[in-house]
Amino acid sequence: MTSVHQPVMLKQAIEYLNVQPGEAYFDATVGGGGHAQAILAAGGRLYGIDRDPQAVRLARERLTASYPQGGWQVNQADFVDLKTAVQVFKLNQFSGILFDLGLSSDQLADRQRGFSFQLDGPLDMRMDPVLNVTAADLLKVLNKGELYELFKKLGEEKRALRLAQAIIDARQQTPITTSKQLADLAMSVCAGRRGKLHPATKMFQALRIAVNDELNNLKAALPQAIDLLKAKGRLVVISFHGLEDRIVKHCFKDLAVEGVIRLLTKKPIQPELVEVKANPRARSAKLRAAEKV
Repeated sequence: MTSVHQPVMLKQAIEYLNVQPGEAYFDATVGGGGHAQAILAAGGRLYGIDRDPQAVRLARERLTASYPQGGWQVNQADFVDLKTAVQVFKLNQFSGILFDLGLSSDQLADRQRGFSFQLDGPLDMRMDPVLNVTAADLLKVLNKGELYELFKKLGEEKRALRLAQAIIDARQQTPITTSKQLADLAMSVCAGRRGKLHPATKMFQALRIAVNDELNNLKAALPQAIDLLKAKGRLVVISFHGLEDRIVKHCFKDLAVEGVIRLLTKKPIQPELVEVKANPRARSAKLRAAEKV
């Protein structure tokens, strides 16, 4: 398998990182290696991690093909432990750090991962297969109130209560273990009516966030990233939904008030229309950037 992922907001990310030849840059979510490859193309030295072992393998293949001479290192690690993860690189300061918080096309295309409601497969949703709890596990054990809170808080889902009840009713007949079962249930709750988003979109988002503890990990990682930047080093974060963007916004705002960073984007940068047309996954992306004082 080769990576099919198209990096989102590539041009803007490289511009805001202000990549300088010979300087060290850190990609905290290396994914398919698209942003990493662009950093290397601009002359930077690239160090990267991803919690998904498949992403690490694909990134290494991509970078080996493009830069067999080296200048890069990619390892499996979770950015929640950012300061620990960088120790293997024998570096403790970088000129730029990038977070691309979106799912990759490679993850969505693998039906065995359960991330996509458009492909039938086991409801797994673990970024790292060593995690203990899958999405199917949550649907099996959470009660109605817990399911409601999950969909409401992590999915910002207006139909949270109806979806929670539908899951309780459905699992009394048969366990919900596949992405198709869950997507069909969401369709039945809205009686087949669809808006701009598939009825299962926010429910899948909520389950994925919960399984991987994404929001708490992000809150823990951002201050570590700032500590790892050199003076005038840059932090660039690409988020894909409001929950992530609000965490980045408030973190940046607080650090700016404290005089730790200078905001480079007072409002989030969004992708250009031409990119959205070419890559619909980019439509919800927002980029924020800051420079360490």
